[in-house]
Amino acid sequence: MSDAALWTALADPHRRAIVALLLERPRPVGEIVEACGLSQPSTSKHLKVLREAGLVRVRQDAQRRVYALDPAPIAALDAWLAPYRRLWNSSLDALGRRLDATGETPDDT
Repeated sequence: MSDAALWTALADPHRRAIVALLLERPRPVGEIVEACGLSQPSTSKHLKVLREAGLVRVRQDAQRRVYALDPAPIAALDAWLAPYRRLWNSSLDALGRRLDATGETPDDT
């Protein structure tokens, strides 16, 4: 799996929706098709991209293919995002301090 393949796979909103579904639990292709509202061939193409990027794995269960998330690439993404998350948290902390100092709350707008 390359970083480029991982980012490319997650760039598509349909594939992100599939990843979100699989976060809940492994699912057969038919359930993914139904939940996403895509055609079976389109869903299969998206699953192929996710599989080639290493984000999902598939197992055969009788006549069905069941897809599940592979947590390793997600952990790698989390590690890559960690320094950026610290920047974001610092900005939110600064905003909180500013609001505390002015006596405003976000609901006051």
